[in-house]
Amino acid sequence: MKSAVETVEPTKVKLTVEVTYDELKPSIEHAYQHIAEQVTVPGFRKGKVPPRIIDQRVGRPAVIEHAVNEGLSGFYAEAVRENKLRPLGQPEVEVTKVPGLVPGEDQGELHFTAEVEVRPEITVPALDGLAITVDDVEVSDEDVQGRLDALRERFGTLVGVDRPAVEGDFVVLDLVAAIDGEQVDSVSGVSYQIGAGNMLEGLDEALTGLSGGESTTFETALAGGEHAGETAQVTVSASTVKERQLPDADDDFAQLASEFDTLDELTADLREQAGRIKASNQAVQARDLLLEQLLAGTEIPVPSGVVEAEVHRHLEGEGRLEDDEHRAEVGEQATTALRNQILLDTLAEQLEIKISQQELLDYLVSASRQYGMDPNTFIQTVDQQGQIPAMVAEVARSKALAVALRHVAVTDGKGGAVDLSEFIGSDEEDAAEAAAEQESAPVAGSDAATAIPAV
Repeated sequence: MKSAVETVEPTKVKLTVEVTYDELKPSIEHAYQHIAEQVTVPGFRKGKVPPRIIDQRVGRPAVIEHAVNEGLSGFYAEAVRENKLRPLGQPEVEVTKVPGLVPGEDQGELHFTAEVEVRPEITVPALDGLAITVDDVEVSDEDVQGRLDALRERFGTLVGVDRPAVEGDFVVLDLVAAIDGEQVDSVSGVSYQIGAGNMLEGLDEALTGLSGGESTTFETALAGGEHAGETAQVTVSASTVKERQLPDADDDFAQLASEFDTLDELTADLREQAGRIKASNQAVQARDLLLEQLLAGTEIPVPSGVVEAEVHRHLEGEGRLEDDEHRAEVGEQATTALRNQILLDTLAEQLEIKISQQELLDYLVSASRQYGMDPNTFIQTVDQQGQIPAMVAEVARSKALAVALRHVAVTDGKGGAVDLSEFIGSDEEDAAEAAAEQESAPVAGSDAATAIPAV
């Protein structure tokens, strides 16, 4: 097979592929077998119809068409590998020549072209010399008090009060929505915390100042149902008003809410927790800032066709193909995501990122939790759908950014060096993990070898 590649645009190439008859022949033979199983010819059993009879009854062009359709994807994939292309979308294929349309003529070749958008070649800025400044890790008394109050709220109790409702109170309420005097929806006995903001716009303001047994009416846009988005007059009635009473912060509470005997011990642990979270936030902030620097220093042409296809898929799924305003918003998001992907894929290649089976497995298990699925079921599903390579690529992008941070000077607001190794690992740890995985690699054919697909 011969193939040549021509750059049409910075993000699009045209492949020209020539396939010999001998290379297409296995597909032609399979086409005869497949058609023989589908046609009924008197005097021949299904699957046993000779090629010459198929040529007479079905026609040689139909056989060649079947063979070309079957073999095209394989020839295209081989040409992509041969020319080291990185396709980002589906190709537009045009067959320009087919062989052997006349029975007995085993001459001629299959020729086709394929235009496809590819990942552009970009130059990522050198990592050495880059510097990032992240927030200081300072745990204030307010941070600790906030965590203590949150813990107290978990053990708080709701107590009815005989006063007007204020922000933070819980109100048991009934709602009746009407449009032009006609009731369109209603709910009753709902408990709602004023200030939560997760029901109707204007509800917080309407409830503030209401006592148990009082009602008021306000106007708002409905959030759901067949009248979603329409303006309605909503009557809200407060049945009861309750406030959350928190337990006293003392040694008894420390023993109730934790494994500690004293409030001082609990407070010290909460301070340590806050410090760990802020340190973790430093690592996240450092990754985000590094990505911003790399994007700012890199010219990345974005394949417009890939963006348009993603936007169409997204809007079609939402049933909003005619929403131009939303189309622009989704287009901007898709463009940003694709720029990030192109940059991180290139970075992963430059840093020669390798993903271990354990890293992939950890990612898949974490993803299964997000979907609320059993990990084994989730892994089998994504494998059957052919999504494992996409998962590997996603893990590689994340790891590439972490490894890149090892080459960057990270300091806090005071100019002190920040050690992120707890979150981004080290080259030594990667090498030790790779060696351990190599030693413990399962024997081919064992049950362990089929637990997850090889990376």
